[in-house]
Amino acid sequence: MSAQQARGALLAQSGSGLRGLLTWWGHSLAAWLPASLRRIVVAGDERLWLQPQGDDVRLLLQGDAGPRELASLPLPLPAGSDPLQRVLHERARDLPRWLQLPDTAGLRRSLVLPAAARERLREVLSFEIERQTPFAATDVLFAGRLLQIRDDGQLHVELVVLPRTQFEATCARLGGMAQGLAGVDLITSNGQPLGVNVLPPASRGKQHDSWRWWNLGLAAVALLAIVLGMAQLLDNRRAAAATLKTQMQARETQARAISSERQRLLDTVEGETYLRAQRNDRPPVVEVMQALAQRLPDGTYLEKLSIDGDQLNVIGLSSQAAALVGKLEGAPQWTTPALSGALQQDPRTRMDRFTLVAQLAGKLPAAASSPAATSTAGEPR
Repeated sequence: MSAQQARGALLAQSGSGLRGLLTWWGHSLAAWLPASLRRIVVAGDERLWLQPQGDDVRLLLQGDAGPRELASLPLPLPAGSDPLQRVLHERARDLPRWLQLPDTAGLRRSLVLPAAARERLREVLSFEIERQTPFAATDVLFAGRLLQIRDDGQLHVELVVLPRTQFEATCARLGGMAQGLAGVDLITSNGQPLGVNVLPPASRGKQHDSWRWWNLGLAAVALLAIVLGMAQLLDNRRAAAATLKTQMQARETQARAISSERQRLLDTVEGETYLRAQRNDRPPVVEVMQALAQRLPDGTYLEKLSIDGDQLNVIGLSSQAAALVGKLEGAPQWTTPALSGALQQDPRTRMDRFTLVAQLAGKLPAAASSPAATSTAGEPR
């Protein structure tokens, strides 16, 4: 038998579909474990064989090293009591019980079935019982054993049949010891089991798993550890997010302060540029005052001189107030001089009080703004 055929046989005996694959995979992984650890991890690795022989029944413990006889009891046994509770230790009593009968007690037939029958092998074999044996399907216990997967994909299967009357008679002799059987197998003349379970699945006793509560507890601890780990991870993420948010807020405040300082600097620079432009666009105050001093006639006194934007305002007393406009015209520092309001005579000095306004002109060229040029401009032609 090739490796592929052996894998197919193991899959077929383990079950069909995903369950069979997982069973085969679990047994394959367990084969790599040490024997002591495999007995703990793999459920059903050990079993207790009940082997009737004549007037006695042998009790054999099936382990990794093979079957080992534990005791031998006389038959028949009482129906109401279970002698295994007395003759076996607690660990052996908890093992699944299997009845082992000689293959002469049943019938074996070789069949060739299509590959599609592998997924529903037991159902297919139930239809073959009446064709291959003299029994009806309801009168026997049966199982199928995959022997080979042929090259054309067909299955070489052995049908194993045990008459129900034979099984019930054996159980009657075993008494209470036959209760809760997990399986029934047949052995050949050389003492090798066939590796089948002719007991219907609904009638198989469930194995008591002494590690069940330990496994449930460990699973609960593992689940709790996963939940706590995820909660801790979530808390770490939240703390990291809060720290990042705090850092971002601090950096945002710092960025706002930097932006505010930058805007203030820009405003200062722009204001200075504007003032410099304004100063450069009109004549200096010294030139304006010098031009006024040169053009104002004698007997004129200034009380106030102010520059409001581009407007020159002059307030003072003069004995020649009416002639001031003509005196100030033609100056390069201002344009359109004019009196603002009526002249008022000061009773103390007998001079006229005047208010004169003019528009400041743009900045003069260097040659025009020199004192010589100003003096020339002020002289009458």
